[in-house]
Amino acid sequence: QVQLAESGGGSVQAGGSLRLSCVASGWQYNCMTWFRQAPGKEREGVANIYTGGGRPYYADSVKGRFTISQDNAKNTMWLQMNSLKPEDTATYYCAAAFLVPTTCGTAYALQSANFPRWGQGTQVTVSS
Repeated sequence: QVQLAESGGGSVQAGGSLRLSCVASGWQYNCMTWFRQAPGKEREGVANIYTGGGRPYYADSVKGRFTISQDNAKNTMWLQMNSLKPEDTATYYCAAAFLVPTTCGTAYALQSANFPRWGQGTQVTVSS
């Protein structure tokens, strides 16, 4: 059974930190991405990482503040979010796919249409 399960969301004040986790199981994938969606807005790719190694890719809106990482042995991906801003408030989703390796770690892997598997989401709320 294919499963992606996020955890770690919560409410923090601006400038605070949160760490999200995503555990994947049940199928093969080589690229994992964090997305987020705020009410009334489109889903936005935040960061992605290739499970075979290499440099992660970040959206400009989070570059320098968020760090994505993953551990193949644990089938787990994390998103360390520092210096949080009210505009980071959203439901955060993890997604996984089997992509051409050279496309992970690029803006291509921030496009939601390329990911068939999604978690249920975890809410992050940042107050000013």
